[in-house]
Formats: sequence, structure tokens, C-alpha cells
Amino acid sequence: MRKDRKSSTLTNTTHLKQAEKQQKMEAVKSWRSDWRYPTTLLCIYGFFSTVKPLEPFLIPYLTGPDKNLTTEQVNNQIFPVWTYSYLSVLVPVFLLTDWLRYKPVVVFQCVMLFITTAMILWTKTVPAMQAMQFFYGVVTASEVAYFSYIYSVVDLKRYRKATSYSRSVQLLGYTVGSVLGQLLVSFDLMSYNNIMVFTLVLTGIALLSSCLLPMPEQSMFFHRRHTRQKTATEATKSNRDGTVDATEHISRESVGAEGCSQVLLQLWRDFCQCYSSRQLLYWSLWWAMATCGYNQTVNYVQVLWEHVQPSQNFSIYNGGVEAVSNLLSAATSYGIGFTEVRWEKWGELALGGFSGLGAAALFLMTSINNIWVCYTSYVIFKCLYMLLITIAMYQIAADLTMERYALVFGANNFGALVLQTIITSVVVDSGGLGLAIIPQFTIYSSYFSVIAVLFSLRGLFTIWKFDYTLWLSIGQASSQVK
Repeated sequence: MRKDRKSSTLTNTTHLKQAEKQQKMEAVKSWRSDWRYPTTLLCIYGFFSTVKPLEPFLIPYLTGPDKNLTTEQVNNQIFPVWTYSYLSVLVPVFLLTDWLRYKPVVVFQCVMLFITTAMILWTKTVPAMQAMQFFYGVVTASEVAYFSYIYSVVDLKRYRKATSYSRSVQLLGYTVGSVLGQLLVSFDLMSYNNIMVFTLVLTGIALLSSCLLPMPEQSMFFHRRHTRQKTATEATKSNRDGTVDATEHISRESVGAEGCSQVLLQLWRDFCQCYSSRQLLYWSLWWAMATCGYNQTVNYVQVLWEHVQPSQNFSIYNGGVEAVSNLLSAATSYGIGFTEVRWEKWGELALGGFSGLGAAALFLMTSINNIWVCYTSYVIFKCLYMLLITIAMYQIAADLTMERYALVFGANNFGALVLQTIITSVVVDSGGLGLAIIPQFTIYSSYFSVIAVLFSLRGLFTIWKFDYTLWLSIGQASSQVK
């Protein structure tokens, strides 16, 4: 009897343990299938891949005793390679990202980022640094996978929240990296080389989190999810099987090799239809032109700061300035969402007016040889651009599906990159004019002045057109009353 009781007790205990184990497995499975799991992993990846403490001090590091490169080599021979690399791989990466369903490209991006950081740390020659810039161009082009991944694993109703998390955590990463870099440099807590080793560790954490991301089952173009109505026969069959009626049936369709041409043809049709809207065309034109000038400014502003106040002779606060500019830009972009303005009427004039202020800020950076004026002007310029690009995104996305918005987003950035490549090859590259940094920024200031004039004139015409149309409609209404 005692043996029977013991055996039954053991059996019950075993069943309880198995039940608890099964409950835990189901809880883990349920959590992994929830939208929070991929969003959390993506946010971890986004944070650790953007914490780069040395980035605000890259020019002092490259031109200092650690690498012993000249400012001219960095400015005219090394940095231009990034633009050419980015342009050459942008379209293939954009298509491959969708074809491979995002995750492989996210992992690939992190691997390229690790290689880039390692090359900055362990190489010193100009050709090696040019190769590093090529890899960094691939990293930048692959960023589309980070922003697109979340839409393939999250329900439509969660898009806004998931997008908010993934974008905010990137901004947090940039800000933390800038502040951390400023503290490490100002208090001499780490050498530049040790900061790079620390960055490699952070990139390794990002790589691990990217490998843990679940693989999406769909994508925007090549692996679409189709929803179709059920037929009456299917509904009847479902009832017989004892399942609940459903009005829709979701099926996934992967495009084969023969269907690729159809997808590309559909993309071309969508492209033509999107840009047939004159308003979208003007907003996209500003997007491409302004993003080109913004990228050039951000890419070479450290060279200007180094020229105005050499880091070997003075204390520099590049990291603090980048942190402040990121936070103020985020606040500006967030605040614009609460303004009640008819952007379809006043938007183009705003593009012109604020672009003019950006041109003035760039002009101050070149004309007044003071580092604090340069810092302040840079913060103002960055906030103005972030304000305007947010308005442009709102206006463009208002009447587009997500697929078409992704297409327009990619096309606008590609246009910006083409313009940037032309300016880089003519103005910056040693194979072109190879101008020094002050003439470069004078050209950038003039470039934004041209944008300001064009869009201010266009904005005044748009306002006149709105008022004239309103006057005509009021006149017609009054004549009908009479």
C-alpha cells in the first residue's frame, strides 16, 4: 500500500511539473508571438547600434596622433567615398531588403557596422579608410531594413506605437552616445582607441539582438499578404467543421522569379501615379534638395569645427552640441504635430522661409570665426531641417498607402543622394575642385538660399491661388443667391 501511495504521489508530482513546464512554454510562446517581442528586440538593436561615443569626435581622432591623417585627406579623399558607396548600393539594397524579408538585411547591416568600427580602430592608411567609408555607405543604405521590419511583424493597429518606439530609441541612442562621448573626452576617462573598443562591444550586443529577431512571413512588395472574401461554399464548409464564420481569408503570396518583373512594373506604375500629383511633386522636390544639403552639412561640419578651433589646442564640445541638437530637433518635430496650420496653403511658403533661415545659419558659420557661433548655428540649422522634413512627411503621407509611401520615401532619398553625389564630386572630391572647408560651406549656404527663393515664390503663388479660388467661389455663391 505504501509503495502504491508513493508511486501515485510521484506520478502526481511528475504530472504537476509537466503541466507547469507546459504552462511556462505556452507563456513564452505567447510572449514571442505578441507584438512586444519583436518590437523590444528591434529597439534593443536600434539603441546599441546608434550609441557611438566617438562619432562627434571622429575628425579629431582621424587627424590626431592616433591616425595622423591630414584634414585635406579626410575631407577631400576619404569622406566622399561614403556618398558614392551609398548611391551605388541604395537601389539593390532596397529591393533585396523586401525580397529577403528584412531580417537578413538587418543582421547584415550590423555585421557591416562592426567591420566599419573595427577598420576605424585598426587601420591607418587612406585606402583602408576609403574602404571603411564604402562599408559605412552599405550600413547607411541598409537602414531601410530597420524602419521597414516592424511593419511586417506588427498588426496595423500597432503601427504607430511600434514606429514611435523604434524611432525614439534611435534618437535616444544617438543622444546617449553623444553625451557619453563628451563626458569620456572632457574628463579624459578613456582614450580614443579605448572608446572605439567600447563601441565594438556595444555593436556586438546589437548584432546578438538582431540575430534573435523573428523572421517575418511577409513583406511589402515581393511577399505580400492578400485578403480576399470567402465564398459561400467555403463558409458552409467552415460551419460543418465547427469553426466560426469569417468574412475574410488571409493568404500569403510569394513572388517567384517570373513575378519579379511584374512587381517592378507595378512599382513603376505606382511611381508615375504618385508623382502625377503636382503638390506631392513640389514637396518631394524640396525633400530631395534639402536632404542633400543637410547631409552635406552634417557630414562635413566637424571639419569646419576643427578648422575654427583645432582640438589639439582647445577643449571641444562636439558631443554636447550633437546631444542638444538631437533633443531640440526631437522636441521641434514633436511639437509641430500639435499646430493647427493649413499646410497645403502655407506649407510651401514655410519651406522657403525656414530654408532661408537655415541658409543664414550656415552663412554665420563660415563668416564668423567663433566656435560658439558655429555650434549655435548648427543647432538652429538642424532644428529647422527636422521641423520642415516632419511637415513634408505629414503632407506626403496623407493620401498614400504604406507601400506607396515607402516607394516615395525611397525615391526622394535617392534623388537627394544623386544631387549629393554631384555636389561631392564637383565641390569636395580631390578629383574635382577639391575646395577647402570654408568655400564648401559658402556653397552650401548659397544652395539653401536658392531653395529659399524658389519655394518662397512658389508659396506666394499657392497662397494667391487659394485666396483667388475662395474669392471666385464666394462670388459664385452670392450670384446664385441673387
